[in-house]
Amino acid sequence: MRIALGIEYDGTDFSGWQRLKSAASVQAAVERALSQVAAHPVEISCAGRTDAGVHGRCQVVHFDTGAQRDMRGWVLGSCANLPPSVAVLWAQPVAAEFHARYAARSRRYRYHLLNRPVRAALDARYVTWERLPLDAGRMHAAAQALLGEHDFSAFRALSCQAAHPRRSVLAVSVRREGEQVLVDIEANAFLHHMVRNIVGSLLPIGRGEQPVAWLAELLAGRDRQQAGPTAPASGLTFVGPRYPAHWGLPPEVCQQETVP
Repeated sequence: MRIALGIEYDGTDFSGWQRLKSAASVQAAVERALSQVAAHPVEISCAGRTDAGVHGRCQVVHFDTGAQRDMRGWVLGSCANLPPSVAVLWAQPVAAEFHARYAARSRRYRYHLLNRPVRAALDARYVTWERLPLDAGRMHAAAQALLGEHDFSAFRALSCQAAHPRRSVLAVSVRREGEQVLVDIEANAFLHHMVRNIVGSLLPIGRGEQPVAWLAELLAGRDRQQAGPTAPASGLTFVGPRYPAHWGLPPEVCQQETVP
């Protein structure tokens, strides 16, 4: 049987999603928990790997098992064996052809900027502090240059192992909610550090240090050295993937089919 899970995690104390030999990872924690419930070794595949310190709102994984457990048992049993910073939100059987990574149509990220004169205390693990005033309207206008398919070399980490730098951004927005400025971006896939590098380049625009057109110029120039610095991991959350409706997954990761 193939089972899909939705997983929430605080990435602060992990060295990223991917299993590592000598450091704590979210993948290893989830696999250990599932193996306890299944009574056999379990390996999982995820929708999108996240870096050290990046959080997950609804990461989706799948695994195969012959163990007979009800879905509630997978959820509660896994949570009982996970650290407090990781939780399984839901579990459901899926078709054998389902793959958490390859079946996803898109992925969504949100970056949280705390924009006030005083640093965070309660939310310090989940936001990036920017003390200078930000103009979210300018940042939003600049970010619209990212829509569509482009070469995102200007926002690609040197360590990126992707086969090519072309990605398709489906939606991007910047808005203010009280003291926070939220950057939301959805794309078919992302390059290593792509969102954090985009945010690092939007900040000078929000502060008025660069013109709105600067982001489009960076995108066209394809030169990482000319773009802004990489924004900290703490402010970034992987909201989750989107899948075609026919897989029957929960609404938070289900893409609504358009009616012609």
